[in-house]
Amino acid sequence: MHAGWDPGPTYAPRDTARWEAEPDKRPGRTAFQRDRARVLHSAALRRLAGKTQVVTPGSSPHAWDATPRTRLTHSLECAQVGRELGAALGCDPDLVEVACLAHDLGHPPFGHNGEQILAEIAEPCGGFEGNAQSLRLLARLEPKRFTADGRPVGLNLTRAALDAATKYPWPQGEHPTDPGSPKFGVYTDDADVFAWYREGAPADRQCFEAQVMDWADDVAYSVHDVEDGLHAGHLDPNVLLADPERTAVFALARDRYAPPGTDEAELAEALDRLLDEEWWPHGYDGTAGAQARLKDAASQLIGRFCLAAEHATRAAHGPGPLTRYAAGLVVPRSARLECAVLKAVADRYVMQRPDQERLRADQRIVLAELAETLILRAPDGLDPQFRALYAQAADDAARVRAVVDQIACLTDLSARSLHARLTRTGVRSPV
Repeated sequence: MHAGWDPGPTYAPRDTARWEAEPDKRPGRTAFQRDRARVLHSAALRRLAGKTQVVTPGSSPHAWDATPRTRLTHSLECAQVGRELGAALGCDPDLVEVACLAHDLGHPPFGHNGEQILAEIAEPCGGFEGNAQSLRLLARLEPKRFTADGRPVGLNLTRAALDAATKYPWPQGEHPTDPGSPKFGVYTDDADVFAWYREGAPADRQCFEAQVMDWADDVAYSVHDVEDGLHAGHLDPNVLLADPERTAVFALARDRYAPPGTDEAELAEALDRLLDEEWWPHGYDGTAGAQARLKDAASQLIGRFCLAAEHATRAAHGPGPLTRYAAGLVVPRSARLECAVLKAVADRYVMQRPDQERLRADQRIVLAELAETLILRAPDGLDPQFRALYAQAADDAARVRAVVDQIACLTDLSARSLHARLTRTGVRSPV
């Protein structure tokens, strides 16, 4: 236990403190209910409706797949999973829901593909990472509150909410086990608020609510990405019975998703456990019955993964509320391996399709050209908020950061539209 940290089961006044103190406009709400309302009403959350999750809207010819998941619907589903799991373990459910709703706010247009391009563009100003950008939105960019001297403090969430939304609690290059990892949770520009809400927290360790959010995110996207792949006709579940395909899935799972040291036999056992369940969807033809069976399979998987974590965590920590740094979420290795296999299935059969690679190549061109044009022409092309940040910038690095902030706030469509306007080209085809 970290020295000076109160491991009590309730949330302390320091947990509900805000960077800028402010009165409650409507007494009777908890601090975390206020946090939840602020994220729900934010423009950043609404913009996620225009950001693709895995399957691009309109890419399937089937009527039943007219509305695949977006980053917004993923975040809402993650919030539902996390809220229930957190409540079962004694967390404040509103606090966990805030973390889940906020966890993807910083993702740029075109998802992880866009994130990689912006990381290259942002090298002069300290890099780009979707989770660090989420903190920047919550604590600086989302217009809601300002200090008395006019400094923006974003949504001005509580200390516990900012901490719960932090998946990677370290700056760039300070990953606790892999200094070369591209994952980090705070830019140098935002180090002051990060130090404030992490004060007294164990270095590099997620709070308990962030761990619940992290697992809820894994559960939601691993299950729903496979579901969307089946809906869109990109995945025939019978291929998972063929040895060559299984070997390819296991290799992908080992490389990207499974815990270190995992071997193929463990992954084969994990997949076979799922295939042996009576609810596993061994076929899908889009009929109402098939859709219902697929939805039941998704529900079964979510319940399976959440109950595994709940039972293992309770076995380790006992009954009673588990909050902040008084406990750690325990996810059995078997559940992590099953989740890793599902991620690998979605990766291989949905994300690695040839048309998706062509789409990603086009997206890289759009973002690279857009960034180059904005940097050369700024402040022309910037929205008023980012034009002001650009004008206030103290050096070239800060000016690049203002441009990157603008691009990261765009949706897939608005990125293409702005690119077309500034480069005077036709809007590129999304395929």
